[in-house]
Amino acid sequence: MSEVVSLERHDVVAIVTVNSPPVNALSVAVRSGINECVKRAIADSEVKAIVLTCAGRTFIAGADITEFSKPPQPPSLHEVLAEIENSPKPVVAAIHGTALGGGLEVALACHFRVAVKEARLGLPEVKLGLLPGAGGTQRLPRAVGPELAVKMIVGGDPISASDALKNGLIDEIVEGPAAGGEAFARKILAEKRPLRKLRDDDSKLAAARADRSIFTNAVAAMTKKARGLEAPFAAADAVGAAIDLPFDEGLKKEREGFNKLVTGDQSKAQRYAFFAEREAAKISGVPEGTKPRNVERVAIIGAGTMGGGIAMSFANAGIPVTLVETGEEQLKRGMGVMQKNYEATAARGGIPADAPAKRMALINGVVGLEHVKDADLIIEAVFETMAIKKEVFGALDKYAKPGAVLASNTSYLNINEIAKETKRPQDVLGMHFFSPANVMKLCEIVRAEKTAPDVLTTAVAVARRIGKVPAVVGVCDGFVGNRMLAQRGKQAEKLLFEGALPQQVDAVVTKFGMPMGPFAMGDLAGLDIGWRSRKDRGIKSEIADALCEAGRFGQKTGKGYYKYEGGSRAPLPDPEVEKLIDETLQRLGRKRRQVSDEEILERMMYPMINEGARILEEKIAARPGDIDVIWLYGYGWPVYRGGPMFYADQVGLKHIADRLSHYAKETSDPSLEPAPLLKRLAAEGKTFASWARESKAA
Repeated sequence: MSEVVSLERHDVVAIVTVNSPPVNALSVAVRSGINECVKRAIADSEVKAIVLTCAGRTFIAGADITEFSKPPQPPSLHEVLAEIENSPKPVVAAIHGTALGGGLEVALACHFRVAVKEARLGLPEVKLGLLPGAGGTQRLPRAVGPELAVKMIVGGDPISASDALKNGLIDEIVEGPAAGGEAFARKILAEKRPLRKLRDDDSKLAAARADRSIFTNAVAAMTKKARGLEAPFAAADAVGAAIDLPFDEGLKKEREGFNKLVTGDQSKAQRYAFFAEREAAKISGVPEGTKPRNVERVAIIGAGTMGGGIAMSFANAGIPVTLVETGEEQLKRGMGVMQKNYEATAARGGIPADAPAKRMALINGVVGLEHVKDADLIIEAVFETMAIKKEVFGALDKYAKPGAVLASNTSYLNINEIAKETKRPQDVLGMHFFSPANVMKLCEIVRAEKTAPDVLTTAVAVARRIGKVPAVVGVCDGFVGNRMLAQRGKQAEKLLFEGALPQQVDAVVTKFGMPMGPFAMGDLAGLDIGWRSRKDRGIKSEIADALCEAGRFGQKTGKGYYKYEGGSRAPLPDPEVEKLIDETLQRLGRKRRQVSDEEILERMMYPMINEGARILEEKIAARPGDIDVIWLYGYGWPVYRGGPMFYADQVGLKHIADRLSHYAKETSDPSLEPAPLLKRLAAEGKTFASWARESKAA
């Protein structure tokens, strides 16, 4: 008997239970255990019905992803599903927790499905750059119709048990999985209900077969945001095969699509990103078993763009927030912006109609720092200047209760300096949210010199609780993300002085898969911010300064590196900018040259990778994967390229080091010389991934 799957008989009903914590993934042991137990139940003449259920917190939550890169071991999932589907005795899947990916495919091969009301069912393979590979694209459209199947398979998001019931994916909502499944099995035996094999039931495909636009419209709606991704389109093709082909041929087409994706670069990158995100939540150098502090109440200081967005993130997770401002006017403005944001989301159907009122009720706007006294976590989100932040932290000693976690939402500033202002530096750390904070998923957690281990674990736990992806970083100017971005910004600016135009640089960067190029991003943020900061520091940047002197501050003035017409946010190349660049270069005695797209791509990406190598060497980030998570969730790096450090390994570190040396000479910029770690790995023919494995083992 299998150790992870058991069989017991309750007179005429056989109960097959999978017990393979934490999520009952379909490892080889689980597959062979299910196969063996189902065969035994079929062979037992006393057994009239079979219930497949799971122990622990969930039904089968998917395949064992670690097996994807290893040679396949029998039995395959297809063999197991054929055994279930061809059973002459009814097989009932009894679902709790989540039935995801291969788990839902197992349930779809059963003749009946029941679920507890909290269960969620889905096929999220597309998020790993894959499509369901065990009949999901063929059976789900037959269960729920092609429209919902496209939404679930191409979108990858699960549905609730009540939606599953409404759409025919499950037959009944039950109280407990095992008992509910058994009661349902007895009911169908009493009613002599015929077995329903989804493979043989085409009734829900008839409408789409008669009118193909039902399917194509659903696909168009779901692939709108899939720029650059292969899996959503391959998944849509596979669902199309369910409409066009007999079941077995559709299955063959699905398998071909799966095999092509699983060996492709995109899925490798997306599976890497999946594991990197989980790894990033593990904090290096924190004693085993360090428990987070209890966080029930949160206070946020500052109701501006960042403070408001952070407050919304907590309210979205059902956590009450005290939002503190210095004056009634600022508070009123901040509360109004949040209200508007919620109402706009509700109007789009993004949240239920009653959600704005419920969420705003969790945000208590107040004037005066004394109102932080009950908070377990206080996040400062005031203006990004050291003097103001120091003033706030100096005052917190007077009002914050002992043991409260004190966090600064700074994107650049030195947390060690900020922590010195308080008598409890062990309670201080950075929580760098990204704008807009209620939307962006990344939270850089900045570990200061004196941050206590339980304060770190608290920040990571809180970030996850509010749906953020945490990554722990050390103290340096700009931490990880902005420090690397600064290198790209420097090169983008230099390229203009050499002859490239903003639209050429941005086109290369967006073609690579980034949501925006550096110049469109500058226009969005406002060019006057950098201009003011340069003036404060006595630094010149002739082209950017000339734009600002001409009143071109970006989108807010309708003109920046681009022009924006009639209140539109679409950047349009502006001949005036080209003229201004030409005049500036003439004045500086510089000649424009043709800059190739290849050079632009290398100078946008490789200096960031180089900075990433320095960051690893300085131990500002613990792992290359942490850097990648920061770029994936904070800067819109395309998931199908896995992150800058993963991408570097794909390109080859020797090539990157050689090109950096070349550009260092060509542009007389010694900062482009390969970092020592990059140079060493390139010389040894190694990768960042192999370095990470060696560091972990050491």
